[in-house]
Amino acid sequence: MPLSVNGVLCTLALLVLWRAEEPAEACSCAPVHPQQAYCNADVVIRAKVVGQREVDSGNDIYGNPIKRIQYEVKQIKMFKGPNQDIEAVFTAPVSAVCGVDLDANGKKEYLISGKAEADGSMHVTLCDYIMPWDSLTTTQKKGLTLRYETGCQCKIVRCPSLPCEISAPEECLWTDLMIDKQVYGRQANNFACIKRADNSCSWYRGVSTPKQEFLDGEEP
Repeated sequence: MPLSVNGVLCTLALLVLWRAEEPAEACSCAPVHPQQAYCNADVVIRAKVVGQREVDSGNDIYGNPIKRIQYEVKQIKMFKGPNQDIEAVFTAPVSAVCGVDLDANGKKEYLISGKAEADGSMHVTLCDYIMPWDSLTTTQKKGLTLRYETGCQCKIVRCPSLPCEISAPEECLWTDLMIDKQVYGRQANNFACIKRADNSCSWYRGVSTPKQEFLDGEEP
């Protein structure tokens, strides 16, 4: 299942992107919280994939054609992006160079985040946050409409090992891997990192708008 996530390292062999005849290193992405993925993305949509084909996307420095997969999508809702519907999503042809494999039969809905292209399409990789819509929690779905956006000035810091701590008041410590023993646990599924009136940030749980008392500094 493709997991997100923007702003993350995709370790690739330089200059051999999407060249099937040359070996490439595996795509490697460090996880990020769904809110951070939303904030990092140019475009975030809910959509069905209704078609798929391989297309040429110019040539590399050796004159060889660069292949990409073009997914035709039916946009259901745009949470972030340009003032126009997204009709196509592009990705690399193989997972080794971060290509994303989506179900193109038009039956499954996805949350798709990625980078905007000049022609109004999207480009996505395995490092972007791409999930089946039905797998998202109610809190995550509500977060996409407003909550995540209000926390984009905050920074979610992943705790890779104990002990760990934040280094600035605008940070929220993401401990799912250490506490829940899984990448996407309680904080990823049910919390957003919200900025308060004093410019500090703190985890907020729930689907309703944060109370003014919380924003003014009350502990959740």
